[in-house]
Amino acid sequence: MKEDYSTMVEALEDLKKQGYTNNFKVLKDSIECSTTNEKLDPDDCVVDKVYRFEGESNPSDMSVVYAISGPGGKKGALVSAYGAYSEPLEDKMIKLLEMDHHD
Repeated sequence: MKEDYSTMVEALEDLKKQGYTNNFKVLKDSIECSTTNEKLDPDDCVVDKVYRFEGESNPSDMSVVYAISGPGGKKGALVSAYGAYSEPLEDKMIKLLEMDHHD
């Protein structure tokens, strides 16, 4: 995987080429695969890479793209606001999204 992307769109397009074809969404205590409406337990998922992007007009406007592998070979990207605009999460979601990520 590429280490740096100029834009979030570039990151998402490249991740899709690498098999991260599902769109994931954070729920309070699970990850939802919007393609299948399946709910994944964060304990069964691995964050492969994390990319942070600052807003061009406001550096405090930040988004994060997570490349996630789930059960059954399911791979996808999860886009989340970072900082003040982020959603409150359950402990296991925080644990998944904040853990150390290996290259």
